Amino acid sequence: MSTSLPAAHSAFEPVRQQRVDSLNLDVQEFRHRETGAAHYHLASDSSENVFLVALRTVPEDSTGVAHILEHTALCGSERYPVRDPFFMMLRRSLNTFMNAFTSSDWTAYPFASQNRKDFNNLLDVYLDAVFFSRLDPLDFAQEGHRVEFEEANNPESDLVFKGVVFNEMKGAMSSVPSVLWGKLCEHLFPSTTYHYNSGGEPENIPDLSHEELVAFYRSHYHPSNAIFMTFGDISAAEHQATFEEKALSRFQRQDLRIQVPPETRLSAPLKVKDSYAFDEETDTSGKTHLIVGWMLGESSDLEQMLEAQLLTSVLLENSASPLQQALETTSLGQAPSPLCGLEDSMRELVFVCGIEGSEAEHADALEALVLEVITDVANNGISHERLQAVLHQLELHQREISGDSYPYGLQLIMQGLGCATHYSDPIAVLNLDPVIDSLRQRIEDPEYIKSLAQKLLLDNNHRVTLVMEPNKELSAEKLQREAQRLADIKAAMDEAQKQATVQLATDLSERQSQVDDESILPRVELSDVPAGLQELEFKEHNNGPLHVTTYSQGTNGLVYQQMIAALPALDSAQQSVLPLYTSFLTELGIGEGSYLDSQHRQSAEVGSINAFTSMRGEADNEQSITANFVLSSKALLRNAEDQARLMADTMRGARFDEVERIRELVSQQRARREQSVTGNGHGLAMAAACAGMSPLAKLNHQLSGLAGIRSLRELDDSLADDNNAANFARQLGAVHERIAAMPRQLLAIAEPDAVGSIAKQQASVWSEHSANTSDKFSLPQVREKRSEFWVANSQVNFCARAYPTVPVRHPDAAALTVLGGFLRNGILHRAIREQGGAYGGGASQDSGIAAFRFYSYRDPRLAETLADFDAAVLWLLQEKHEPRALEESILGVVGSLDKPSSPAGEAKQHFHNRQFGRSHEQREQFRQRILDVSLDDLRRVGDTYLKPELASTAVVSNSVQLETTAELRETLGLNVEHL
Repeated sequence: MSTSLPAAHSAFEPVRQQRVDSLNLDVQEFRHRETGAAHYHLASDSSENVFLVALRTVPEDSTGVAHILEHTALCGSERYPVRDPFFMMLRRSLNTFMNAFTSSDWTAYPFASQNRKDFNNLLDVYLDAVFFSRLDPLDFAQEGHRVEFEEANNPESDLVFKGVVFNEMKGAMSSVPSVLWGKLCEHLFPSTTYHYNSGGEPENIPDLSHEELVAFYRSHYHPSNAIFMTFGDISAAEHQATFEEKALSRFQRQDLRIQVPPETRLSAPLKVKDSYAFDEETDTSGKTHLIVGWMLGESSDLEQMLEAQLLTSVLLENSASPLQQALETTSLGQAPSPLCGLEDSMRELVFVCGIEGSEAEHADALEALVLEVITDVANNGISHERLQAVLHQLELHQREISGDSYPYGLQLIMQGLGCATHYSDPIAVLNLDPVIDSLRQRIEDPEYIKSLAQKLLLDNNHRVTLVMEPNKELSAEKLQREAQRLADIKAAMDEAQKQATVQLATDLSERQSQVDDESILPRVELSDVPAGLQELEFKEHNNGPLHVTTYSQGTNGLVYQQMIAALPALDSAQQSVLPLYTSFLTELGIGEGSYLDSQHRQSAEVGSINAFTSMRGEADNEQSITANFVLSSKALLRNAEDQARLMADTMRGARFDEVERIRELVSQQRARREQSVTGNGHGLAMAAACAGMSPLAKLNHQLSGLAGIRSLRELDDSLADDNNAANFARQLGAVHERIAAMPRQLLAIAEPDAVGSIAKQQASVWSEHSANTSDKFSLPQVREKRSEFWVANSQVNFCARAYPTVPVRHPDAAALTVLGGFLRNGILHRAIREQGGAYGGGASQDSGIAAFRFYSYRDPRLAETLADFDAAVLWLLQEKHEPRALEESILGVVGSLDKPSSPAGEAKQHFHNRQFGRSHEQREQFRQRILDVSLDDLRRVGDTYLKPELASTAVVSNSVQLETTAELRETLGLNVEHL
């Protein structure tokens, strides 16, 4: 630990700083002298600066108060009294990330930007939103909940509940894993905040009043309860000057200490039976979930957390882990539960295991199986080699510089936030090396892992076994209770209350339609946009058996390797199994070794290894596609040669004769894919609507879309027959033979001083083979309209409408790309989210498949949303538009084009772009075309491509909507499809 204290603003007291070499940064801790607010700064040379302010939020019911407050706080503040500063700033910014999160015991407001002016703009808005929010009652009605008459101006019509969070949580609670987790926590935590649904239960959300929301805000959104966390090359003192000037100087210390108390321990294990809504027409047999969960120690105690992680990895890390193997192979259920693993985001750790696709009568047997496996580990331990492999994975995770989804700095901040929330030390969590070294010494004692299994699980009575059965009546019962509640509210209304309800709807509509003075918000200009895209350097090596491309990147001691081969021509049956082949390739045995041997080897030698196909439409013709097969892995530098050898052995010796293993993998894949509908319904709806636009769009829908889920179900059912299973295994093997025979090339990404030696290692490991020059993968052209209504297990709707457009090299692609943000900002956000109550909605151009898509997400409406899509096109063509709106849309596109990735991610993206004809010059040209788009261009492409007669429509909904939309389905010609 450094002896010198970091420099601070006078309003802050420096506490300490510590160098974390494995992350190449200094972590600095400060306290605000007056309020006690904590500030942790991760000083790095990164120009992508990150800010987060978190508040400890500890609700004591399931009304969703913290979640609704998160939404409402972003709807206008003291210095920025406009209706929607958060969404306005999304389009006035070059941010690389903007959002807000509600967890079970904290609420956080993070953003990131590479542009210093933009960062300061966002910081001003965020500080004001969090500490000086207006919390207008109309915003509460919009974002939280309200009652309206079904016909807003007709008091004789029925009442309905509306609200963004209300509908969001209806969608969230359509997710079976979410319901399972909520029920498990309800019983694992009988007395603390985790007993409740922090997001809000739809049945409880209407109980929250605006006054209660304001009271919660005043107690919880105070600097004394705040944690500031920053990352990047802006100094801590500079940040603190802004914190003090814009917010903290106006507060005095608050004595209230908001925290989660430790949970009272159960005296004996519990067994609980409950049910979840099952709205499909299929049989309910084999649809029960069986879960066993333990509450462990404190998540903020680094030693307890890493011991729990170590034991969890020993039991569940992969298919060779004893408990994971038992859950995958048991005949008691279809697949391991999606909840399996360790949850470390709450005060106390939770370990969960279980199965899905089971029956209630198997609960005792499942519990006995779980305890038997854990007892075996407690009695006999596991091999020292296996323990070393687990620690190898922890070390690799610690060293990896990620950032391909969230900014890297934000991922580090989120890693430490839990400890800070519970008044513990987040710096220790960011510097795992000393603790990993300590664990490495402890595992030398063969009794160590045995004692962990005994102490953490077998001797731990704080255990809940949860049986969740499907209930076809539950959704109808909930709707009936909701309808009865609304009827009772209406029956109790006098004339004045009815008029007040009408007036609220009128006032809210007027507020949503008002045009605010956006000039009071800070903004960046097009002149602030960087001149061009950064070009990456690479080297090509042709002196070995295979062509090798290398990138020298700062990877913090990790090596990324890929083997790339052109995809061969495949018939339709082979195409249909392609995503299963790539998913299963690294899950099977190699040579004489079984899949268990492969899993052991992977854990010890690499961080991960996976296969996938990469396909894109040609840059100037979406009807022609290029398709590659990729085998990809990452490893620590010391394992680079073993990494390359594992990859080569996988391609040469993967075996497809483990039929029972393949059956298990299909069953697991089916379970995961079925659960994806409620979280990605808008993506699946868009894929269905676009399926007639291009060959790749059609294939995406057939393989990974709704049609793919249905096919996977049919395949899983068919594999109960031994002949079918054997034939399917042979089919996978035949696909592998064709791919393994194609010409190959290699990619390596590593630190500058290591990349040359890795290229030589690759050359020695991979030897040229007699490459097949057979035809490459191709698909027949397609351009057709589609109209589909997909019936799924969801309480809300997902709507999509799509139009055929052009590929990326076409001059109109840039204007269509800008048009997506222009429509979202100008009309769709207001119509679909604010007025319609959906959680989200928008539009976008996908030049890879030459399609322009409208979508809505977790939407209470259906016909009205489809009408809004049409109205958006008319709005574009008939209304007068301001140049500033165009500039905002261009900024949004450029921000996404310029968004940084991880060092390895940047290199991979650059390499694969070149494989598909997206050269640096082409991307620069496209970026310049974006900057040159005019309002006339937007109107022209809208008029050219967004014609009603060209539109395809797809909806994902439920059986209730199916019954009530017969007229709409007939009008639109929607064909009914069932999963």
